[in-house]
Amino acid sequence: MNLAVHDLPLFLAAALLVNLTPGPDMLFVAGSSAVHGRRAGVLAALGVGAGCLLHVALAAVGLSALLAASATAFAVVKWVGAAYLVWVGVSMLRARSRVDVPTADQSAGARTAPGSSRGFWQGAWTNALNPKVALFFLAFLPQFMHGEAPALPQAIGLGAMFVGIAACTDLLYALLAAWVAPRLRRVAGAPAWGRWIGGLGLIALGLASALAGQRQTR
Repeated sequence: MNLAVHDLPLFLAAALLVNLTPGPDMLFVAGSSAVHGRRAGVLAALGVGAGCLLHVALAAVGLSALLAASATAFAVVKWVGAAYLVWVGVSMLRARSRVDVPTADQSAGARTAPGSSRGFWQGAWTNALNPKVALFFLAFLPQFMHGEAPALPQAIGLGAMFVGIAACTDLLYALLAAWVAPRLRRVAGAPAWGRWIGGLGLIALGLASALAGQRQTR
């Protein structure tokens, strides 16, 4: 995989920031763990990762075909992707400041027996069928890819690292939720700081990518 040295630390930092920001996947994993126990939360986290892997594979194939067809089209995708990341960041900042963890009646896995595999498949299918996840990978991955190198191994490598980081953070949330289940609502009920950090981080990443692309075209 052909990655510049300065790109990899930035990618890892951006991936960690995105995955630490409270969102639907985190709430699903934490809710499953709090309602049904640690094993259910771990299975939910693994399911979310499996669903993301499908989008990584599709994005890798699509970006590889696009780069093979036209370097200009690939550059356009990078610009559009940078704009999309800014839009996602702004959406985070405008979102509600309070995010509640599902209760036993509200949780997506509320009818699931503790420790069953249903949480895994729910997490996998929810992500696999979510077009927003596909759009995110199509916008995020090209920002760290080089047009001169083969796109397929780059996209697969970056996507696999992203999903690996996501799995680690989701597993951390699952274990934490199982440990502090009685106080989980108070702990996860005020993630405004997380949304601000994540939103501003994505806006900065999008703007930096756009400016970098502008310098390359001059």
